[in-house]
Amino acid sequence: MYGMWIYAILFLIIFCETGLVVTPFLPGDSLLFVIGSLAAIGALHVEYAIPLLIVAVLSGDNTNYWIGRKIGPKVFSQDKSRLFNKEYLDRTHRFYDKHGKVTVILARFLPIIRTFAPFVAGIGRMTYRTFLLFSVIGAMLWVNLFVLVGYFFGNIPFIKQNFSIVIIALVLIPGIPALIEFIRHIIERRKRNPTANIND
Repeated sequence: MYGMWIYAILFLIIFCETGLVVTPFLPGDSLLFVIGSLAAIGALHVEYAIPLLIVAVLSGDNTNYWIGRKIGPKVFSQDKSRLFNKEYLDRTHRFYDKHGKVTVILARFLPIIRTFAPFVAGIGRMTYRTFLLFSVIGAMLWVNLFVLVGYFFGNIPFIKQNFSIVIIALVLIPGIPALIEFIRHIIERRKRNPTANIND
């Protein structure tokens, strides 16, 4: 329907999901898988899609990094913000505390955290050269993995017959580590203060 414009639309979605902290709800893993599946049946060209999407990720990462570097400290110092979810920022910051600079790569495979990771890297003033290196590695791993998995497995009869279930799994499974981390955080807080309310 959209012809070659479909590549521009896909570029924009991945760029926004990666580069704007106000759009972490946009599809990431599942969209890459679908792109690979469509390429397998000839609806898209995988040799165009992969390089284009890597550029989209890198553009988004860099935009997010510099936004975080310029305005992030002001946002982080506020208890509440209409544009930014403070809890997502705090969760990503804890992820950095645990995994260090490699978070830029690991976050690629975690919904929401991947959107906030470049922003927090900018806030923390991570050396740009280091950030760029990890960003390139993460972008190449993420895009190639999910697009090629979709390309080679998306048209297997079982996958095609249960496509909706597979997409839901792709959305939920990457979030399991973040969920485990959240549960651990609640348990540790309960141990420190048994009378604390979960919603506190």
